[in-house]
Amino acid sequence: MTHIQYDLPKPPKLGRNTLRVIPLGGLGEVGRNMTVYELNGKLLIVDCGVLFPEETQPGVDLILPDLNYVLDRLDDVVGMVLTHGHEDHIGAVPYLLKRRPDIPLIGSQLTLALVEAKLQEHKIRSRSLAVVEGDVEDLKPFECEFIAVNHSIPDALAVFIRTQAGTVLHTGDFKMDQLPLDGRLTDLRHFSRLGEEGVDLFLPDSTNAEVPGFTPTEKNIGGVLSSVMRDSPKRIIVASFSSHVHRVQQVIDAAAEHGRKVALVGRSMVRNMSIAEKLGYLHVPNDILIDLKKVGDYRDDQVVLMCTGSQGEPMAALSRMSTGDHQIQIEQDDTIILASSLIPGNENSVFRIINGLLKLGANVVHKGNAKVHVSGHAAAGELLYCYNILEPGYVMPVHGEVRHLLANGKLAIETGVPEENVLLGESGIVVDMKDHEAKIVGAIECGYIYVDGKSVGEITDTDLRDRRTLGEEGFVSIVTVIDRQSKRVIAGPDIHTRGVAESDSVFSSIIPKISSAVEEALADSSGKKPSTHQLQQVVRRTVGQWVGRKLRRKPLIIPVVVESKREK
Repeated sequence: MTHIQYDLPKPPKLGRNTLRVIPLGGLGEVGRNMTVYELNGKLLIVDCGVLFPEETQPGVDLILPDLNYVLDRLDDVVGMVLTHGHEDHIGAVPYLLKRRPDIPLIGSQLTLALVEAKLQEHKIRSRSLAVVEGDVEDLKPFECEFIAVNHSIPDALAVFIRTQAGTVLHTGDFKMDQLPLDGRLTDLRHFSRLGEEGVDLFLPDSTNAEVPGFTPTEKNIGGVLSSVMRDSPKRIIVASFSSHVHRVQQVIDAAAEHGRKVALVGRSMVRNMSIAEKLGYLHVPNDILIDLKKVGDYRDDQVVLMCTGSQGEPMAALSRMSTGDHQIQIEQDDTIILASSLIPGNENSVFRIINGLLKLGANVVHKGNAKVHVSGHAAAGELLYCYNILEPGYVMPVHGEVRHLLANGKLAIETGVPEENVLLGESGIVVDMKDHEAKIVGAIECGYIYVDGKSVGEITDTDLRDRRTLGEEGFVSIVTVIDRQSKRVIAGPDIHTRGVAESDSVFSSIIPKISSAVEEALADSSGKKPSTHQLQQVVRRTVGQWVGRKLRRKPLIIPVVVESKREK
């Protein structure tokens, strides 16, 4: 299949000995990865991550997978497999475990350590099982075998799921770096053995499926970072993901080479690197790391700051530095290194930060003008290797926007997977497999769950639309007091505006029209008494039509109709 299927029906009731696969996030987007496997009344979850909001979602902190499918069936969950420790794969775990804290978490040592640190902040005590590549865990009715894969964080694992309905290989995020910094290769020999056994359904990472060839090796970055540090006359600030252990290691090594001290900036960066160092994934020479408070004790050319904010997150350290709203003030000739790729959707935010830093006099080094980052995802050449090694019966591309999924599906077809066996869809698609044969059987509703401060799932798309309108068009409030007995407006309408370029006095000509429309509704000859809400809608329509025609604007209109209380 070479296109995404939409408008699918509701899936049928799941039959006995049939494996159902439902991605609740991560398809059609880069983030909030979560897939549910269901067999004979039991559920296995693979990953539970978050998606970071775009500019069109003001005020939102995080976006969760649509957990509603599993919330009523948490007692049926036999375990949650976490492929690696990035936020888009583990960030939503606390929000699910708040509903059932004893769901077994299965993952590598570093992955579980990062998750448990998050859970402590939410005051959740979890049950966890650390596994390594080659381990096999029986989570009846699912048997899970774990395979080493290389990614931009140590200890990533793919999972091979055996069931009586068939087998599934779920890669998580991976690439095939042949010179990995930690010496841990994607285990193609293990992949080959699974191919010999038979992979019925393959769920591969799609993020770089459009990129030809092979992802460059991480080792290329070290020399570039070293040369930037050699040539920079003042402070160096490196922005990266707070979990990118490999990149932090390269920054520390380059700083040590050039006699610079490193300070970690940001709570998540400090927490994650402390965990990585404690577990032996990060190797820090003596006297290299210093406390942020001690930075002033050193010359500018002796300091490297490692911070978060490479994706333009508004509250992250680098974003606040670019606006002067951080304890670290950017100075002339400071060097800023953005050591990450752009996640789709974040481009405008990142470019805004780059421009802000340049205005402050900093030199900005990023992937567009220097080799300071390589992707953690397999390019087309690597995916072709996987298809040829595994020879899967069916393929369901995951982890990517629509264009990535389509490109991955085409690669599968080129290697000999029948077109009808490439199952393409967005989050919520339902795939059933029985007797080693898989097909799309429908789709479930799969919306966004927004986290806004302490609110989880209470913010709706309508609320976000109102916020966008407030930000772009402003608002108009109209207070009108009525007397139902006389069917008259006895006070107002009083009009107040915010964020509208015109002054309140511009609206004086609409006031009589509002009063007339309200009194006409009160005097309706049909005999039906209009409710307060109906009267407010009359005000909204009257003002909205006038503002649209007269001012060419669409502000948020807030009508308030108050009934007068007569003394008895």
